[in-house]
Amino acid sequence: MWSRSGKKPIQTLVWILLIAAAAQWNSPQCKAQQSDAATPSDGQSLITLDEAIRRAQANEPAFAASTAESKAAGLDRSIARAALLPGVVYHNQVLYTQPNGQQNQAGQGVGLQSAPRFIANNAVREYASQGVISETIGFAQVAEVKRADAAAALAQAQLEVARRGLVGTVVSLYYGALAAGQKAKVAARAAAEADAFASLTQKREAAREAAHSDVIKAQLEQQLSKRELADANIAAENAKLELGVLLFPDPRTPYQLQAAAAISPVPERTAVEAAAENNNPDMKSALAVLKQSNAEVYAARAAYLPDLGLNFTYGIDAPQFAAKGPDGIHNLGYSASITLDIPVWDWLSTQHKVKQSEIRRDAVQVALTAAQKRLIANLEEFYAEATTARDQLASLDTSVQTAEESLRLSKLRYTGGEATVLEVVDAQNTLTLAQNAREDGAVRYQVALANLQTLTGTL
Repeated sequence: MWSRSGKKPIQTLVWILLIAAAAQWNSPQCKAQQSDAATPSDGQSLITLDEAIRRAQANEPAFAASTAESKAAGLDRSIARAALLPGVVYHNQVLYTQPNGQQNQAGQGVGLQSAPRFIANNAVREYASQGVISETIGFAQVAEVKRADAAAALAQAQLEVARRGLVGTVVSLYYGALAAGQKAKVAARAAAEADAFASLTQKREAAREAAHSDVIKAQLEQQLSKRELADANIAAENAKLELGVLLFPDPRTPYQLQAAAAISPVPERTAVEAAAENNNPDMKSALAVLKQSNAEVYAARAAYLPDLGLNFTYGIDAPQFAAKGPDGIHNLGYSASITLDIPVWDWLSTQHKVKQSEIRRDAVQVALTAAQKRLIANLEEFYAEATTARDQLASLDTSVQTAEESLRLSKLRYTGGEATVLEVVDAQNTLTLAQNAREDGAVRYQVALANLQTLTGTL
């Protein structure tokens, strides 16, 4: 059955092992381990910037209110358009009127009947079961549709303004929390550096190579670095709590932030200008307000024009609740009416309403011009801030490298007896300041870039 060389049993065994390994790899336990490997080992959630924005949009109350207002405005537009269409009502009514003791001719020609005391009613007992279709045609209804459309567009633009404002807040808190965490690491490094230098000065004093004043200075720097470390840790925790308010039901939920893999470059100026012109929500909001004001003027002027009313009724209105009365008289039938209401005199109230709407529209036009100027100014300011922050970030990186090299050389010179303790302490403080400044610069650039991206609608 098997070959003498024994290769076939070996190949079969290899295949069995491969199949078993594949089954183990696809098992739920192994998949869970793979999933756990993609998350932090301490079980904390790893939050990216996109995830932070998504969570903030679900938890921030002002953004939720803007979302609700936008949806409600969309329904108002649907309601205004529905007002242009005919309405249908199924009307049912039973009337009983006290008789006056006299007899009169029945409306259906069936002889005499008891006369009602109320002359507006047709019979002592009257039954109405009718389908009524009514429609009012006028410029006021058309103006209401225009106004609702403009209001919906305004609500949508304001929602986008709220969204971009929330994005800017999240970006600032996100990178601020990252920077606070990095500053805590810088403070921990500075504290460790101060401890090591205090130990070095003590050893040199014991070897009679340094004065006791060096030990005192190093110990003072050591105590200061420990206090700064405690402050940095508190600042880092507070920054995460502030961001956690937007991310979680419980802001104390532990989580980690994912730092950006690389610093994004500043986009081209022409692309920024084109995107800002087409995607700026403040401009869209101002234009929507202007359209709404124009609709208000149109609605006010519509009061000068007549309204046409159409009505069609089909059913019964008879002394009997039946399609046919006595002697086969038909109760079931229809009626139709057309009305035209022409406004004549309202003591100039319509003229004053038109004037009011025109005054408000002129003010909105000024606001639109101001929004255009603000867009130009913001574009210039945000782009200049982003480019400047990006250039300074490269300079801050160089300063950190220079400060690290300066500290290394100062410690070597102090160990060799060629530098004073003040030079080393100054080099330590310079490195700490340079590293903290680098983190502040990174936050400044990320926030400036986010402001530019939100202005153009790319974030």
